[in-house]
Amino acid sequence: MRLILAVQSDKVCSPLLQDLAQKGITRILPTRPPHKPELLRDHDYWMQRAITEAGKAQARNEVPIGCVIVRDGKIIARGHNLRETKQDPAGHAELIAIRKAARKLGSWRLIDTTLYVTLEPCTMCMGAIILARIPTVVFGCYDPKGGAAGSLFDLSCDSRLNHRVTLLPNVLESDCSKLLSDFFAELRKRKRSARLT
Repeated sequence: MRLILAVQSDKVCSPLLQDLAQKGITRILPTRPPHKPELLRDHDYWMQRAITEAGKAQARNEVPIGCVIVRDGKIIARGHNLRETKQDPAGHAELIAIRKAARKLGSWRLIDTTLYVTLEPCTMCMGAIILARIPTVVFGCYDPKGGAAGSLFDLSCDSRLNHRVTLLPNVLESDCSKLLSDFFAELRKRKRSARLT
């Protein structure tokens, strides 16, 4: 008899799942993690809140990346990119939100939270997510030039680390991607205009 195993990402991360795959499991079906029934809002709703945060970054001429952290059906922290404004290489939306969430909860352990971000986290942000013990990360679009949740690296399920992260990619992907492509198209247009004057 062959089994069908449901896992929470498109990749077989744990040694146990790899071992089961070698023992004749024919398919691995991606699933979304279980959610508490009292939480009626879906991932699209929370990602829309992250997109709103990204709009705040864009209003400051920052790369439009936004993040919210949710616990028990409520946003406990928000952040948007402030790298240029603060001239801070660590001014990423995720880090800002993680710091706020830790202050609000009075703990660096952000268990039972979900982090929503418009762009796939980079290595720095995935490191902070792992250290904060955030169990689930939902992101809008992949970052092929700097992503550490599947694009360049996948730190979410590295067996050498002490925490694993469930990833849910491509939530409102086209909205998140358009926000970034429109921003960079406008930036290129401004640079061309500046060269012509």
